Amino acid sequence: MNNSIKFPEVKYWLFSYTDLFGYQRSKLVPSQAVNSMLDTGAGFAGFASWLDLTPADGDLMAIPDLNSSIILPWKREVKWVACDLFLNGVALKQSPRYVLKCIDEEARNNNFIMKSGVEAEFFLLDEQGKDISDCQDQSAKPCYDQMCLMRRYDVISEICNYLNEMGWEAYQNDHEDANGQFEINWKFDHCINTADKHTFFKFLVKSVAEKYGLKATFMPKPFKKLTGNGCHLHVSCWELNNNKCLFTDSKKEEPLSKFGKNFLSGILKHAKSFAAITNPTVNSFRRINSVSTMSGSTWAPTSVSWTGNNRTHMVRIPENGRFELRLADGAVNPYLLQAVVLSAGLLGLKENYILPKQMLTNNFEEKISNKDVNLPINLGEALNYFSVDNIFRKEIGNDFSSSFLKLKTREWNEYLSQFSKWEFKNTLDI
Repeated sequence: MNNSIKFPEVKYWLFSYTDLFGYQRSKLVPSQAVNSMLDTGAGFAGFASWLDLTPADGDLMAIPDLNSSIILPWKREVKWVACDLFLNGVALKQSPRYVLKCIDEEARNNNFIMKSGVEAEFFLLDEQGKDISDCQDQSAKPCYDQMCLMRRYDVISEICNYLNEMGWEAYQNDHEDANGQFEINWKFDHCINTADKHTFFKFLVKSVAEKYGLKATFMPKPFKKLTGNGCHLHVSCWELNNNKCLFTDSKKEEPLSKFGKNFLSGILKHAKSFAAITNPTVNSFRRINSVSTMSGSTWAPTSVSWTGNNRTHMVRIPENGRFELRLADGAVNPYLLQAVVLSAGLLGLKENYILPKQMLTNNFEEKISNKDVNLPINLGEALNYFSVDNIFRKEIGNDFSSSFLKLKTREWNEYLSQFSKWEFKNTLDI
């Protein structure tokens, strides 16, 4: 690495990493100090974030990956950079970015890479985060509403302009299915780049929203009667060093090639286990197990199933050469989202699982009756599935799996210990 680098216009660098719960952690480093940290990193107390470390552990060093660096379009004297984490000179194995990089390396050793694109839905709320910010956005079916979209033109267009300034090739913006909900799409990329971009996108959206006196949230289900925030992932695999999509059926007779079907079989086989990661909060399961919303649909899957161009199942194949995983929500860790899909796909390629039958039904009306394919009903059940899936835990990394399960089980137990108003209302007079 070049250990002497200059960016005259930049006064500060944000050395940033994402912990196991998806929180972004940073230190603001003056530019004149950056050169001394390029190889050794900025020091953090690891116990202070969700990484399964203790106060007795030494300094956690965040070493910047300069290929990920981005000048903040809304504060151009600051440059953001994603960091890799090291403890005592050794990569931190439970670090989400490290987990993804290891899985990516395995794919490369098998002569392919995964490319992906995310659809990260979000709400624009009032400054206190208590209600949607546009009091006129009250339609029962507000999806693609032109007036609602244009009343938030300043916010949405500023975000989109910044994406294009950064070369992300944004291509559409829309008002989504819930009141106050939006989505901005940009071009797919290599899975590590997409994870870095997804991480930065959340920071960007929240920052621009604050500029306009609003609060942006990616919370899975902030309102009971409104559609939740999904984070749909579009996936394809490509031959290493060759612009050839491995998911495309050469005869175009099937929606996916044999390679693509084998990869997909791993997604379906391990979906109930990795739901604890793609849907990592108590609130996540308000979305995927929700009753119908005001718009008439939750747009969230309830079972492990795949289909063609049909949005009622967990996996949709909109066209030859790619599939869309519709399970994940806005709380998903951007690095772990990519990691679980690539891990499960690799297992499908290695283990030759049988791909279940393609479904042709409207699964919101004709629900699959087989309980074996039902998605977990809550975080606790999802964690149980993950804990016993030894082959998947090994594939994604035992160190990560143990740390994630430990911290998330503690969180689930803390939730269960809470007393609710519902309990008093329904049992006080028994």
